Amino acid sequence: MNPNAKKRQVDFQVIARWVKAGDRVLDLGCGRGVLLESLIQKQSVYGVGVDIELDKIISCVKRGVSAYHGEVHGILENFADASFDRVIFSRSVDLLEQPNATLAEALRVGKYVTVGFVNHGFWRNRLSFILRGRRIENEVYPKKWYESQPTNPFSIDEFDGFCKSAGIRIVSREYLLGNWRDTCPFLPGLFAGYAIYDLTKA
Repeated sequence: MNPNAKKRQVDFQVIARWVKAGDRVLDLGCGRGVLLESLIQKQSVYGVGVDIELDKIISCVKRGVSAYHGEVHGILENFADASFDRVIFSRSVDLLEQPNATLAEALRVGKYVTVGFVNHGFWRNRLSFILRGRRIENEVYPKKWYESQPTNPFSIDEFDGFCKSAGIRIVSREYLLGNWRDTCPFLPGLFAGYAIYDLTKA
């Protein structure tokens, strides 16, 4: 198993702890449906995925996971208030064109919203820019900037500030070190490589 796949496993394990058996779960940017498949098998959730890439939707269907093909914000608008117990963004918020509006819609559609993201304020990222003037290259950032899809990278401190300004209540959060395996014990804005937040309306 490659290092990035191992990191995703830990990400999924943390999210799974917050999901209750039988929950209605909407996974936005669901990829190939691996997380939803696991939640359906282990916790008997009612799971639905959304992804903009058709080949990933086909993979979901092959796994037996229900999924919609389309743009996240547009599909969210079709759901009624509190249609789901939990809406999940696992490494997908930074890919959104309007993260603030889409997160607001997610909080309308879901009772809780779980967000997992790479902390771009991680010390190695900062050091690379200071010493080399460029983004670090590793399993998290494997491609050159001009080969990568459009993203809006942000840090833990920036996300905390966003939640405060948007009136979003942080129910729980977990910070992982750069190995995405061990818990970050202090100064997460600097030493956490990955963060997972559980959110609800204030």
